[in-house]
Amino acid sequence: MSSIIDLTLPLQDGLPALGRLARPVVIPHTTHEASKKFQQGTPDDLLTFTTFYMGMLDHTGTHVDALSHNNPEGATIDEMPVEMFMGKAVCLDLRHVGDRGDITRDALEAAEQQAGVKVDGHIVLMCTGLNARHWPNDTICTNNAQVTADATFWLYERGSMVHGVEGPSTDRVDENIFENHRVCRDLGMVHYEWLWNLEALIGKGEFTFQGIPLRIKGGSASPVRALAFLE
Repeated sequence: MSSIIDLTLPLQDGLPALGRLARPVVIPHTTHEASKKFQQGTPDDLLTFTTFYMGMLDHTGTHVDALSHNNPEGATIDEMPVEMFMGKAVCLDLRHVGDRGDITRDALEAAEQQAGVKVDGHIVLMCTGLNARHWPNDTICTNNAQVTADATFWLYERGSMVHGVEGPSTDRVDENIFENHRVCRDLGMVHYEWLWNLEALIGKGEFTFQGIPLRIKGGSASPVRALAFLE
């Protein structure tokens, strides 16, 4: 392994969020000054501490959806095999698709050729440049590209059961169609949302991806620390 690239959006108070979802609350709970009252340690070596309060949905920040998110019969995040959240991966350059564009089967095929990696069971990450164009403005929530149903079938046909995007969703949420989510529901596929720093993977070929969810009992998703391991 020659390097590790962090693909995780920094988790902080008040991150942009879709209108139907809550912004996270990440605020100081106990400060070093306030913790002195507990008198931890000894008088000449006081051990102070700090803690943060976190209140957020399981779909906050860089996260992966559980099969149960859209399928009432699907596995919850704690029931899904951990092997599903790691493996060989490739990042496709789709920056030309632009704001609110369509990621189509043809677009994926062209990006696959450009990447020089034949998708065959890979975790496929899609760099659209959304973060670079919009972060940290709330416009990021309504300008993401649409992973079309046909593109989702293209991934499935190549054994790719996991994919990931920048921004809050694989679908244009304001259209209320959710074609990628519906195909994923029907085929048992899952995806990562709010990935970060994907530009750093363009032209890197195949790498190893890991984005392990928290073991949230009954969870419909989980925040993750998403990492790319380059050889």
